[in-house]
Amino acid sequence: MQIVTDSGMDLSPQQRKGLDIHQMPLKITLDDKTYASGIDIQSEEFYDLIENTESMPITSTPSPGDFVEVYNRLAEKDPEIISIHISSGLSGTFNAACTAAKMVKKAKVTLVDTLTLSGAQGWQVEAAARAAKAGWSLERIIELIKQVKDASDTIYTLPDLKYLISGGRISHLKGLLASILGLKPLLGVSKTDGKYYERGKKRSFVRAIEAIPQVLLRKYEAGTPIRSQIAHAGNPSGAERLQEALDKVFKCEWLPVVSISPVLGAHTGRGLVGVVYAALSTLPKLPEESVAA
Repeated sequence: MQIVTDSGMDLSPQQRKGLDIHQMPLKITLDDKTYASGIDIQSEEFYDLIENTESMPITSTPSPGDFVEVYNRLAEKDPEIISIHISSGLSGTFNAACTAAKMVKKAKVTLVDTLTLSGAQGWQVEAAARAAKAGWSLERIIELIKQVKDASDTIYTLPDLKYLISGGRISHLKGLLASILGLKPLLGVSKTDGKYYERGKKRSFVRAIEAIPQVLLRKYEAGTPIRSQIAHAGNPSGAERLQEALDKVFKCEWLPVVSISPVLGAHTGRGLVGVVYAALSTLPKLPEESVAA
């Protein structure tokens, strides 16, 4: 069993250690130059670039042909492939993988739409990779992915909406209105259609960060043990502020902080801070589960 994903996913080096994961790069075009996210360009370099240009980045998915090449190559070793991708509500990557899966003859590809991205997508990929390494059956791995998907959620906020507006990821009119009013949204990803939805808004970025635990309190009681992982876009101080705010309310079991991939940063700019979370009581145990750090 082999695991394929894309660069809309984020995993810490500690989580990824010892796992065989094949990651398809999404692409970023900026000032007439195209980069493979996470290969040709890393996060900090990317933020430096966008902060020193008037141009807006444009992202693109791997082509079906790119997927066909990878599926066929991997099938030489093992034809059983699980291909786990960024939400179809936010990217065309899953559809490209579906097209490719119908074209390949050597591989048996099972496709998973995570209906999320970044660290939340990473949790599903890590679960699948650990189960594959442990020799689990396809049916059992797919059920494990579903359990992780159902148990986990994500929320984030960001200081500047212009990249989300430019990339078409939020309504142009609503985004401009929020910008004019100086509002900082709290955003989640719908488990139904995999698109962004608003979970609240605040008048300042700091207040938005500190409001995130209050959103979680709509679902969990104070003191609930939760597994948590901070993700940020070039904003370690914001990440620290959010972690402190969550620790005041919940019993957090922390996974290592992740810096979101450049292709996700292309839709947020520098500054985003968010958290992936799940009540420990609802999460399935992973085979060879890593120790939180």
